[in-house]
Amino acid sequence: MTADMVSANLVKKKGLLAKIKAMGPGAIITASFIGPGTVTTATRAGAGFGYAILWAVVFSIIATIVLQEMSARLGVITQKGLGEAIHDQFKQPLLKFASIWLVIISIGVGCAAYISGDLMGTSLGISTLTSIPANVVSPFIGVAILFLGLSGSYKLIEKLMITLVVIMSLTFITTMIVVKPDLGAVFSGAFVPSMPAGSIIMIIALVGTTVVPYNFFIHSSMVQERWTQASDLKEARWDTIISICVGGLITAAVLITAGTTMYGMEVNSVADLSYQLEPLFGSWAKVFIAIGIFAAGFSSAIASPLGAAVAISSVMKWENGMKNKKFKMVFASVIIIGIITSAIGFSPMDVLLMAQALNGILLPVVAIFLFVIMNNKKLLGDKRNSVLLNIIGVVVILIATFLGGYSLLDAIQTYL
Repeated sequence: MTADMVSANLVKKKGLLAKIKAMGPGAIITASFIGPGTVTTATRAGAGFGYAILWAVVFSIIATIVLQEMSARLGVITQKGLGEAIHDQFKQPLLKFASIWLVIISIGVGCAAYISGDLMGTSLGISTLTSIPANVVSPFIGVAILFLGLSGSYKLIEKLMITLVVIMSLTFITTMIVVKPDLGAVFSGAFVPSMPAGSIIMIIALVGTTVVPYNFFIHSSMVQERWTQASDLKEARWDTIISICVGGLITAAVLITAGTTMYGMEVNSVADLSYQLEPLFGSWAKVFIAIGIFAAGFSSAIASPLGAAVAISSVMKWENGMKNKKFKMVFASVIIIGIITSAIGFSPMDVLLMAQALNGILLPVVAIFLFVIMNNKKLLGDKRNSVLLNIIGVVVILIATFLGGYSLLDAIQTYL
């Protein structure tokens, strides 16, 4: 009996603790979307609007669970990644060609555009403690991630991502508890939607940093490393739900802490949070926050090249997953771009604007691709979407389309 079979049996025999121990692919998704951008956005949301838009975090987690559950179900039932399913879904040559290259260009360029910021964000944690410039630290982090990707070991990446999720959970959730927020106001902000003046862009940012298009590709591929039978679907769902809820709690904790300690302040970076924690943690405040920032940045910096490599290798139907040489070439290319741009101190604002515009188009397109595939009876049989899931999926896609369109418009206006 394999280790994975033993793990599955434990989940069936025991309760929540065993389900948590069986976490894996879902934790990679959580570690992916909790990056410097998410932490910074949540900090600014809390400082600017208190707990008022906490409901946006709750919504984004529900939307992410819905879409990532579809991705996981696709991978477990069909043993195909989303890219491979997109490749096989369309028979008309022009439509097939267009869908394949839309994925390759959008995901590839988007991940390459964000990797520099991910590495700089990771370096911020070390720079905060050592005063070494971030552009000096970031290439070393990039090289470490490069070797990690070239190892071709899914298990190693999974264990590292789970560790980073644990570190982030302990750091940010403990901080939230210590600052003693107003629980009544927190629950009101979480479950009574409101849109204070000037909050619309921040609401979109909170959702946009959580619902990440390349995570659909990562999830549908990574679940195949652990689960191979339809009977494993229950465990895969629990992994998805628990992992993403933990990610949502981390994001909420950052927002709540900022709303409690920094409300009304202008936030230039998440590192500013440490100053507000000094009365509570003293000289350890900076260390406490730096560790959380480093963990968030490192996990996101792994996910960017991983997302590009998984999406492209899947849609091109390259075999052997992370051990494929072409997979490693894509992973290495994205990391090298990040190492170079972060080392020379290049400000990637123009590239980030292009990536924002691409993601504005990509999010609803990939969500629609996923939705169409999840209703393919020939592919999924009785495991295709139910009527209820279709209704929820349509609502999520409509909102994703609005957010994507708004994000695209904002990027164009900013550039012009």
